[in-house]
Amino acid sequence: MPDPSYCDRLRQDMYFLTRNGRLSEHLVDKIILQLNRVYPQILTNKEAEKFRNPKALLHIRLSDLISHLQKKGDKHCQEFYRALQINAEQLYNDLPSRKILKTSASTGIDTDKEKYILTDRGPMFFLACFSVAAGLALFMYCWNPDPKVIGGAKKILGFSPIIIGRHVRNICMVYMEDTSRKN
Repeated sequence: MPDPSYCDRLRQDMYFLTRNGRLSEHLVDKIILQLNRVYPQILTNKEAEKFRNPKALLHIRLSDLISHLQKKGDKHCQEFYRALQINAEQLYNDLPSRKILKTSASTGIDTDKEKYILTDRGPMFFLACFSVAAGLALFMYCWNPDPKVIGGAKKILGFSPIIIGRHVRNICMVYMEDTSRKN
């Protein structure tokens, strides 16, 4: 999937950027001045004055600036991101579109789907499967008709006081002795 255009990213980030307290008036003015002075083809003097008008609310000025840049095209939106990165690096890194790009680029997998796939079955499923496999292996090992194998099973059970409780181990040992006497 190709990366979204800068206009699409700006559309995604618009709510985040225009939320109260994200960008200060001073920071918005710095971005507008940079777009006007460093890149005069992005914002003309007249447009810069319009977006720096202190009589208008900051939220409205910023929304109008973003809408204006989106209408002008992808290059203008890219320069806005560059100005934002230069003047407010932390805010630039916290943008929702940046977080999406970082997670999808680092793994190549949609992390929400990956979490669902990995946690589709819980730890109890794993423990149940492991217990069945371990029980089946022990059963196959212990019930082998070869008497040499039973002696090996006694050795394994004899050295397992850490794994199995002492009482359970003693019961298993008695049962193994009884089965070896019958053979």
